[in-house]
Amino acid sequence: DLLTHTSGISYQFWGRPYFADLYKKADVADGLLQNSGAMADNVKKLAQLPLTNQPGEAYEYGLNTDVLGRLVEVVSGMSLDTFFQQRILEPLGMSDTYFFVPEEKIIRLAAVYMTADGAGLRRLSEEPVTENEYTVYSTSFQYRGPRTYLSGGAGLVSTAGDYARFCQMLLNGGELNGVRLVSRKTVELMRTNQTGDLDMWLGGPGTGFGLGFAVIKDIGQSAQIGSPGTYYWGGFFSTDFWIDPQENLVGILMTQTRPYGPYNVLRQFRVLATSAIAD
Repeated sequence: DLLTHTSGISYQFWGRPYFADLYKKADVADGLLQNSGAMADNVKKLAQLPLTNQPGEAYEYGLNTDVLGRLVEVVSGMSLDTFFQQRILEPLGMSDTYFFVPEEKIIRLAAVYMTADGAGLRRLSEEPVTENEYTVYSTSFQYRGPRTYLSGGAGLVSTAGDYARFCQMLLNGGELNGVRLVSRKTVELMRTNQTGDLDMWLGGPGTGFGLGFAVIKDIGQSAQIGSPGTYYWGGFFSTDFWIDPQENLVGILMTQTRPYGPYNVLRQFRVLATSAIAD
């Protein structure tokens, strides 16, 4: 249920009636600010709150991946950043992926912009941004602040090149350049719809959810160009990836804007890239 976001755990920034106020009052972090403490502290707070639904009965995208990050720490006996570095990043050669950007690389971190009606783009400052009562975030938490909160769902920064290596590993069935991270059958399970006919409201009709990302079940219903079985997801600042096993295709678009996906750029990029396939 954590992997499929059907556990009943939410995000404060969705502004769900009743639940958003509970999360805010309990000071549950979304992982988008210079939070003090550790993920273990946040999980303890979550454990005291009611669920939005009975586990398995509804899709609710929330802090599930953060809870999974804490589970990794408990099972492995390592901090999440150490586990990632030893078990994922180093084996795949992802040398530009971090929870917190090293001092010498901060100059390379892309700025975040906000779309303004009729006025193009406005660069956001390093100070916390309040979009509404429940949506507060920082564009600088990756290099300013206590550097103790390792968010499994919102913590990493990376580059297109590094993330391409990760996506290629998945497309290859769990292996890259002779290094196997997971088995082929594990990847097959991950990219298979696990939520049945539940309403996957973030993806829309014709879309389900696998173990970590959305899966296109029906091209016609989804109104998305591509192939059945394509799996994808995005990030808070309008990053996006998709993997189409039928076409042996990986797509990555790293924009840095709020609100998410302005001007329909993410969908247009996927349409143009997929339409360029010439057999």
